[in-house]
Amino acid sequence: MKLAFIIDPIHQLDPCHDTSVALMEAAQTLGHEIWVTQANWLSVVESKAWAIVQQVELVPVQLVEGRWIAANPWYKLSDRSLIPLETMDAVFMRTDPPVDDAYLYATYILDYIDQDKTLVINSPSGIRGANEKMYALQFTKAIPETIVSADKQFIRQFVEAKGATILKPLGNKAGEGILFLQSGDRNFNSIVELSTLQGRIPVMVQTYLPEAKEGDKRIILLNGEPIGALNRLSSGNDFRNNMATGGTVAQTEITPREYEICAQVSEKLRQDGLIFVGIDVIGGYLTEVNVTSPTGIREIDRLNGTRLGDQVIKWVEQTLQTKNSK
Repeated sequence: MKLAFIIDPIHQLDPCHDTSVALMEAAQTLGHEIWVTQANWLSVVESKAWAIVQQVELVPVQLVEGRWIAANPWYKLSDRSLIPLETMDAVFMRTDPPVDDAYLYATYILDYIDQDKTLVINSPSGIRGANEKMYALQFTKAIPETIVSADKQFIRQFVEAKGATILKPLGNKAGEGILFLQSGDRNFNSIVELSTLQGRIPVMVQTYLPEAKEGDKRIILLNGEPIGALNRLSSGNDFRNNMATGGTVAQTEITPREYEICAQVSEKLRQDGLIFVGIDVIGGYLTEVNVTSPTGIREIDRLNGTRLGDQVIKWVEQTLQTKNSK
């Protein structure tokens, strides 16, 4: 197969952490061609999606005494060429958020890939329709008590009723801008004004879950089925458990309640073409559904001795074989 990965500039990726690199390594190990491009290298010509691409050859990371170790350099790129993306067997959209205008426009360009010829993971329309905070709200039996609003008084009433809450901007990633907000906070007005841009954009406010002190679980789903999980723990200097904010990771198991949550979201994910997804669960409650560039594979593989990237690429192989045999 020929696989294209739409990523941030490759020199910015961390081969010991980034799931995109883990997926590319798995594909290379399984004998496939790997090509990389960037969102700003996409175009539409004669109603077809094109991209400036480079073939990449990777030096796989090695697990040494419980740590991933990367070579230096860890990749080699070919010269650039301009190709129609439908000449690829599959295209992975793996650009990091925020989902701003540039991100959305890239998904519109990806709509012009002939999906009878090329599998796109995740679906461009699925990404557009799945704000990573808002998407979880439809699963009412899985989420904690939550409001979304730009109205300061409405937010105040919710916070006073719940006592302790978490305020989340709708468009950020990796824990950016998430605040702990409680009843009686003397900074309440300033926090809400800054977060809502003076009442112009809504934010999410959720009941604080004390179980967050025990970790924030990331579960990886492939075509709606859970394939691995890790627990993220705060550094002790921050209430957030995100790895990007200095949190650590620990081995974990998926509980029966978490399997129930996966079952609740799986069919909707498949309907929306959201094949590779990471959901976040705290204390048995779904808090987010990550569809843009969910991460965690490197950490799960390191902790459990698994090769989740292989599972993903083999699923792509089988899906394309089934489609081509019809």
